[in-house]
Amino acid sequence: MNKINPDKLLNSKWTAVTPVNKEKHFIVTDIEFDEEKLVVVSCFIEAVMSKRSIPINWQDLKDDNQWLHGWK
Repeated sequence: MNKINPDKLLNSKWTAVTPVNKEKHFIVTDIEFDEEKLVVVSCFIEAVMSKRSIPINWQDLKDDNQWLHGWK
């Protein structure tokens, strides 16, 4: 299980374990917190190759069966 600090999530790099459409490397490009800045409300990742931005549940990045921290 990947450990993630939501405060350091922005601009972090991730590798998809099973790439789709040749999109393997991603960067977290946008994070929105609640008013108290305690809870992540939304998170977007962008594929490096295609520049396609997709919403993701940031908790899914903890699953090392789907995501690896950094670019591998």
